[in-house]
Amino acid sequence: MPIAAAALPPVPKSYRGVNWDGLRALYVREVRRFWKVGLQTLAAPIVTTLLYMMVFVVAVGHARPRVGGVPFAAFIAPGLIMMQIMNNAFSNSSSSLLQAKMNGLIGDFLTPPLSPGELVAGFALGATTRGIAVGTVAALAIFPFAPMTFAAAWAIFYFAFGAALIMGLLGAIAAIWSEKFDHIAAVTNFIVMPMTFLSGTFYLVSALPEPFRTISQYNPFFYLIAGFRYGFTGHMDGSLGVGVAVTAALVVALWAITWRMFATGYKLKT
Repeated sequence: MPIAAAALPPVPKSYRGVNWDGLRALYVREVRRFWKVGLQTLAAPIVTTLLYMMVFVVAVGHARPRVGGVPFAAFIAPGLIMMQIMNNAFSNSSSSLLQAKMNGLIGDFLTPPLSPGELVAGFALGATTRGIAVGTVAALAIFPFAPMTFAAAWAIFYFAFGAALIMGLLGAIAAIWSEKFDHIAAVTNFIVMPMTFLSGTFYLVSALPEPFRTISQYNPFFYLIAGFRYGFTGHMDGSLGVGVAVTAALVVALWAITWRMFATGYKLKT
């Protein structure tokens, strides 16, 4: 080989279409990130869920009437599972991106040959995996206290994956917008948590007096929890069709917003 040719830098690999190798690497990185601290990311939410079950079911559940035609324990269990799915999916993408920004490592994501769509997919799917994993373990922990049926398996999977994907995208948007940890804490404490607790996790929205019933139906989290609960109980607190449409619309809208942020380098390129 001529000396001049040997001194040339290697030719960059050309990717046509989707960079599956890079996307896979980013996804595996996101999964390994939360798996390495499983005591915090998997075990801690289970303890929280069991504490909720102890307070709402073991302590006072025997005095509560049936809700929506099902025992109170079977009614509240899907809401608690969905709450863990949503909170953990949000935490995964938001903490990953914000820590990279604060540590000056965001370039590690922007310099590889990954398109904005591939970056969105990697972070969103990693967050979705964590949300579904925590939700599955939470369901197994809750089952002895609230045996649940499966009235519509498709609804369980649709709304679980839809909610995890929505919160993963929302977490990425919040992290890109945030400039410090106080900002992401504000989004969590003043937006995510209130919308979660006021979405019918512990009660039937249809039983609320007006105008709170109508206001609650403008909360998109209401449709995620109601649809997920429908998969177990067969009772839908609201319109199932609207819930399916709202979930799909949120995924598309948040995906587009996140893609735009990565494409323009909003608060990422300094």
